[in-house]
Amino acid sequence: MRILLANPRGFCAGVNRALQSLRIAVSKFDNQTVYVYHEIVHNSCVVRHYAEMGVRFVQSLEAIPVGSVLMFSAHGVSPEVRREAERKSLQVIDATCPLVSQVHRAVRRYAEQGCHVIYIGHPGHDEVVGTIGEAPGRITLISTESDVRALVESRDPNYAEMRLACLMQTTLSVSQTQRIVESLQRHFPKIEIPGKDICYATQNRQEAVRQLARRSDTAIVVGSANSSNSRRLREIAEEQGIIARLIDGADEIDLSWFTGRETVMITAGASAPEYIVEACVLRLKENFDVRIEDVVTCEEHVVFPLPTSLNS
Repeated sequence: MRILLANPRGFCAGVNRALQSLRIAVSKFDNQTVYVYHEIVHNSCVVRHYAEMGVRFVQSLEAIPVGSVLMFSAHGVSPEVRREAERKSLQVIDATCPLVSQVHRAVRRYAEQGCHVIYIGHPGHDEVVGTIGEAPGRITLISTESDVRALVESRDPNYAEMRLACLMQTTLSVSQTQRIVESLQRHFPKIEIPGKDICYATQNRQEAVRQLARRSDTAIVVGSANSSNSRRLREIAEEQGIIARLIDGADEIDLSWFTGRETVMITAGASAPEYIVEACVLRLKENFDVRIEDVVTCEEHVVFPLPTSLNS
């Protein structure tokens, strides 16, 4: 068996920032419970690790005592959540990925200019919920090319007459999103596309999978089922015509998936720890005659500064 390790893979700068922030907060506030609004990142192993350390992950702020320590996850939150945290005098540590915050600022800017935002994203995703909350009356969520056609067929005069802009979730498939953007441009030629909101790490990991899938017979993607960027990696591998499996840990690997004579690509979503990748490699090495190749498709050197609230 030959294993191709996709590189880059795993943690991105935004995830590293969020997890480092949480580690510091747990140490700094060791005599208090640290609360996190939603999962700090979408990875069950990471969340379980911090839960075992005493961190409490919550879906609302109702049960958090006044004055407690609260961290916003890497996916960001809506202004309403921020206002509620302020009303409860919570000590907020904002671990929102700076690239997500950039999209939030763009939504506010366009809304203030009287523009209507067409936002491409997955309904219900934490990042999407927070972003839409920036301008709920001036943003329309779409997910597919069919949604674009539905906008056109609705014949809503707002879409024909209003100034429009297109923004997007940071963890989408680059190729699928491009098709949606092109459809929007055909139907709404004046729509503003300020730039690519899909983050550098998402793009780099997708491109690595696209390249390595052409050399592989099957793929393992390490990541949780609720991780948008991890699911996109599996989809992209499958688009190249190979079987791809999304797993949370090495114990999910079924050896019957392999003959021992194929090329297996292994990658990891941006919120998946490297130790799980290493465990997957070890499981295959224990059962097959394995040759490993670390394939670097690009280098990443992005580092985000920690939240200023951790410096006080």
